[in-house]
Amino acid sequence: MPAEKEVFAPWEDATAKPLISLDGVTKKFGDFTAIDDIDLKIYPREFFALLGPSGCGKTTLMRMLGGFEEATQGAISIDGQNMAGIPANKRAVNMMFQSYALFPHLSVADNIAFGLHRSPMPKSEIQGRVDEMLRLVQLQKYAKRKPHQISGGQKQRVALARALAKAPKLLLLDEPLGALDKKLRQETQFELMDIQETTGTTFVIVTHDQEEAMTVASRIAVMDNGLLKQVDTPDRIYETPNSLYVADFIGDVSIVTGTTTAINGDEAELSWAEGAAPIKGMIGARVTQGDPASFVIRPEKVSISKDEPEAANKLKGKVLDIAYLGNMSTYHVELPNGQIIKSQTANNRRIARRDITWEDPVWLSWSDTAGIVLRD
Repeated sequence: MPAEKEVFAPWEDATAKPLISLDGVTKKFGDFTAIDDIDLKIYPREFFALLGPSGCGKTTLMRMLGGFEEATQGAISIDGQNMAGIPANKRAVNMMFQSYALFPHLSVADNIAFGLHRSPMPKSEIQGRVDEMLRLVQLQKYAKRKPHQISGGQKQRVALARALAKAPKLLLLDEPLGALDKKLRQETQFELMDIQETTGTTFVIVTHDQEEAMTVASRIAVMDNGLLKQVDTPDRIYETPNSLYVADFIGDVSIVTGTTTAINGDEAELSWAEGAAPIKGMIGARVTQGDPASFVIRPEKVSISKDEPEAANKLKGKVLDIAYLGNMSTYHVELPNGQIIKSQTANNRRIARRDITWEDPVWLSWSDTAGIVLRD
């Protein structure tokens, strides 16, 4: 029998030594606080994502790791060494920019070799290292071409090979796939994951693309206004968000506001409309009885039918809109009080054979564990 693949989760091991430690890190630009008292540990071999909207502080945090900005307060350590006062070129860190920043007059091989010629590596070893990097990113056939003679995806791989050539302990990637079209982005995400696993280099990626972070990362830090809202694995971020902000930012959700009227173990009940039965869901962080709260549920966890189902959570409404996405459809269902709940179903039959359409009265239902009640 093949050996089971080792589960990679050093953050769950109290004895594991982090590669990166941020302790009480704050960064201010005048009166503006870009990073607000952040504590964070990132472990060797992690593919870690900093995720958030524009202006949330993720790029500032990356620039501090790279040595391009100094912390106003707090300490940043990499591999046990305090980085205060250590310039970018003296850190075991490399950075890959969204623009790739390739030298147009140099060949692919010479772009990869550029940093090596300015390193202590013996000149006799440089060509071997360049060949190794070309194999890693599968660009051996393109070694003599100039950047304008290769595609966007190939340029991205050249930039990655150049960044990895000096074997940094930490590679910072600033929106590295932003210039690629959607299909190529998806293909390149898996290439990035394979290369990161092959080299064992710790990757920290900055992105505002939730799907990208969910695909590549071992853990995600969701940021907002300089704060870490939640740091967790992609499945936990998606299934058990710790706040309404994280739930709404990651993926698609329907949100129903109300008041927590009962708590029974791991479950909570939300009173949300006069005369309507309370909604039951899993209890979220800091939820207490009598508090204003919101029930959040993902569209794929909501069933839709023409007939009344046997379910603890069921609501009647009318189909307001249908978004056809090829492999699935999302139904926007309006409840009697005007609330919109979304239901998503796989399109395993042709459109002509589907029996629910616009304006149809329908029932929505879900299990008690499908959604979560969160504090506002």
